Amino acid sequence: MASSAARTDVGRKRTNNQDAFVANEEMHLFAVADGMGGHVGGEVASHIAAQTLLEFIHASSWDKGITWPFGFSPTRSGEANRLHNAVLLANQEILSRAAVEPQLQGLGSTIVACMIRQDTAAYANVGDSRLYVWREGRLSQITEDDSWAASMSRAGALPEQIEKSGMKHVLTRALGSSSDMSVEVGEFDLEPGDLLLMCSDGLYGPLGDEGIAAVLKETEAAVDGIAQALIDAANAAGGPDNITVVLVRHDAAATLA
Repeated sequence: MASSAARTDVGRKRTNNQDAFVANEEMHLFAVADGMGGHVGGEVASHIAAQTLLEFIHASSWDKGITWPFGFSPTRSGEANRLHNAVLLANQEILSRAAVEPQLQGLGSTIVACMIRQDTAAYANVGDSRLYVWREGRLSQITEDDSWAASMSRAGALPEQIEKSGMKHVLTRALGSSSDMSVEVGEFDLEPGDLLLMCSDGLYGPLGDEGIAAVLKETEAAVDGIAQALIDAANAAGGPDNITVVLVRHDAAATLA
């Protein structure tokens, strides 16, 4: 069975926490959402994203005749299809909320979500929250950031050019930004001992991949202790944003109910 831990912290610069997370071992469902859109809007958006994800994954676990609101792809596993539909439904819910509450115009959220079945992980991603895997002392980023900075880096721009730009924090995709939105969906094999890390940019922003890897390498603890160590490290590095960490240790094959 997998063991998990989740922590969220407001950080040292913010006055409220606009992150949300899901860590449901029974459903083998884990996620991080990072809201945006003002003092209230961001918190509303991230919680809509997390709640919609939970509700759809729960409903689709027992209702085999459920109507798939955005279709079912035969090239994806059931878990990947469930995540894909849940994320698109969350996008629709955020857009609908903004349409009836003008004070929430501009609200949006990232989301990175993962489901585990036996030795396979399915994931869905929109925005720049991340999914990593720590395996045999090496940290690998699984998801691709939907950001201007990441797109420029993939196009070959130099790090110093990106750093100087005023657009480096601009997202190219987010929940609530468009009714016609694509979702990054994928699957990968797990090995015993793998540690999955989902996080908001409040973690990797101040620490970088090297800083995260250093904490993971130095921390000999259960997953809850590792999660707290990561939060503490991000705060020690300035804590410029909300920090959310969800960890899942894959110890052996797990079967979804």
